[in-house]
Amino acid sequence: MNADLERVIRLQELEDELRQVREQLEELPREREQAESRLAEVRSRLEQASTQLEESQRSRRQHEGQLQDLESRRSRLRGQLMDVKTNKEYTAMLHEIETVEREISKCEDLILVEMERADELQGQARHAQSEVEQAERHHAAETKQLGEKQAAFEQQAGRVQGERDEVAQTLPEELRTLFERVAGHRGGAVAEARDGVCLLCRFKLRPQLFLEVKRNDAIRQCDACSRILYYSPPVPVVAPAP
Repeated sequence: MNADLERVIRLQELEDELRQVREQLEELPREREQAESRLAEVRSRLEQASTQLEESQRSRRQHEGQLQDLESRRSRLRGQLMDVKTNKEYTAMLHEIETVEREISKCEDLILVEMERADELQGQARHAQSEVEQAERHHAAETKQLGEKQAAFEQQAGRVQGERDEVAQTLPEELRTLFERVAGHRGGAVAEARDGVCLLCRFKLRPQLFLEVKRNDAIRQCDACSRILYYSPPVPVVAPAP
């Protein structure tokens, strides 16, 4: 194979590898954002459970305060019951005591409901707390892994960039200019030719051009996309031994 053509092919391989590594580096911030979002979601469930528990406990305290006021009122009414002078006043007082007792019963039921609800919410909060602790451990490990990936990708990018620049410097200036111009327009300056076709733009090559490309002895370009063409001979298939 022509030495310049071989170097051009290698240069394209390095540019492709460098592009892939950079794409992987650009993907890392999105992966970090997703990791933060997953942790925030788990923390949000704990916060929600804790808020609901606080609301339940606050509601229970309010009912308990109302219950205490109602019981004080009932005690006061019972004390006043002995001081009434007429049956009508006595009956009215009993009716008022009954009303207060119904309110007390209702308040006690509400307190019981909040106690049961608090027990359930405490279980949810403990479960959410366990999930948060597990998620934080996973997040720490994931963050460390992403940092290691970034360092590895940056190291690989530096190595590939260095080799790419070295190979580019070995090309004749005219060929290097051609490579960079075509790569800038096409996203790649080199293409394989196979079965009479440029595999990147799918243009059918002239028979004479394809025959020349198959020799791999010079720089030849696709008439359609201007990419530098090369030919890879098929690998012979070795028949298995009988």
